[in-house]
Amino acid sequence: RADKQGVVKISSCSIVHENIARVMQPLLESIRSAGIAHKLFGIDFLTSSSGEVLATLIYHKALDESWSVSAREIESKLGIFIIGRSRKQKIVLTQDYVTETLHIFGRDYRYIHIENSFTQPNALVNEKMISWSMEQLEGVGGDLLELYCGAGNFTIPFATKFDRVLATEISKASISAAKRNMELNGVSNIDFVRLSAEEFTQALDGTREFRRLEGLKVADYHLKTLFVDPPRAGLGEEPCAFAARFDHLLYISCNPETLLRDLELLSQTHEVTAMALFDQFPYTHHLEMGVKLTRKGHL
Repeated sequence: RADKQGVVKISSCSIVHENIARVMQPLLESIRSAGIAHKLFGIDFLTSSSGEVLATLIYHKALDESWSVSAREIESKLGIFIIGRSRKQKIVLTQDYVTETLHIFGRDYRYIHIENSFTQPNALVNEKMISWSMEQLEGVGGDLLELYCGAGNFTIPFATKFDRVLATEISKASISAAKRNMELNGVSNIDFVRLSAEEFTQALDGTREFRRLEGLKVADYHLKTLFVDPPRAGLGEEPCAFAARFDHLLYISCNPETLLRDLELLSQTHEVTAMALFDQFPYTHHLEMGVKLTRKGHL
């Protein structure tokens, strides 16, 4: 039943990962008993399939040493990692990441997932999504360009299908994690570059130079395949015009509405040759979609 503010209070959340559901109530009870609930605004959770749980406690007040002492006790008691955040403050007690392992085509891939950075939320569905994507890239060869690469979720398995991979991402934290993940998996044929999609287009066309590309000759790549996994806003007109340059295009979308808009543009030059749905968020209206497009006349 809703209260006067229209809020419905719940005591459990069965749609989250079982690792998170298991610690939510004990964590709240421990926070209250430790006396560190004052001005606690929210809690963000991050977990891995191996059972690691990272909880970020977000406050509307500055955190002091006494908070750290109490939070460390809760860490030890519950066997989780805790981070404290408030305005212009981040306290990492043990570590700010969990390590995920994905099983794809008989190989294990390990990823460091950093707190407050984008990660795929559903490990089992993520494995299916990567596997399907790799099947679409079978036999394409050459070099791959990836935009919006995040922490290398797709990039690292994709590297087994191509001579070289050039992957771009605007987030510093994600690029740092991607490089760590590349080393973690013993992959060496990827260049991760911190550029936006627009900046990379400028670099490829030679209309602007970037220090971040120093020592890397983009023109030396034989880029005929593009992979994109953009934010909910999708690509839009100019990025779609850029994508149309490639013979092969693989598009993972978290928003079917913006995907439809982009496909109306891309279908002028390309044909859809494969499509799949992935339910990353059970019991919600959200869906991930994968689409493979091939240049007309190139089939």
